[in-house]
Amino acid sequence: MSTMTLFHSPSSPFVRKVLVLLHETGQSERVALQAAQLTPLSPDAGVVESNPAGKIPALRLADGSVLHDSRVILDYLDQQHVGAPLIPPSGSARWRRLTLASLADAILDAAVLMRYETFLRPPEKRWDEWLAAQQEKIERALAYFEQDCLAELSSHFDIAALSLACALGYLDLRQPELGWRERYAGLAAWYADVSQRPSMLASMLPA
Repeated sequence: MSTMTLFHSPSSPFVRKVLVLLHETGQSERVALQAAQLTPLSPDAGVVESNPAGKIPALRLADGSVLHDSRVILDYLDQQHVGAPLIPPSGSARWRRLTLASLADAILDAAVLMRYETFLRPPEKRWDEWLAAQQEKIERALAYFEQDCLAELSSHFDIAALSLACALGYLDLRQPELGWRERYAGLAAWYADVSQRPSMLASMLPA
């Protein structure tokens, strides 16, 4: 029985992170999905009513209160199940995995900004230097994951691995021309494996 409501869009990679965690922790049936179609210039009234920032995902709890920002929602939901936590509860492991998850979110932030610049802004007003700067952020983050994090990522599908998997999936959808696999063979092999997890397959972003 659903006791919570998730304001969502199927194309949002930040929503996808929440859906993956729900699947991984066996909580999918506890959360009803409510569609929220919005852009930076056109907020959704239902979302804005509970979340002044007007962003998704937003999670309405059984008591009517609303959590927003995917990282807040993930932290909350990870404390609502009895299985092994996806976010280490304390110590250096917690801060390390949350930091890696934040770096994966930085990839998503840059990719979403690139999407806005190329999809929403008229061609004559696009800022090429801005786009290049966002791509550089993505490249730096991918290089770090490739060089320093593959063993960690492979050890457990937790908040860091989940966040990076969703980020790479979004790159495939919105920036296929980046061809990231050509430069990061280790990440490509890792992603080829984790992308076949049931949680990832069940939450695939629509083309």
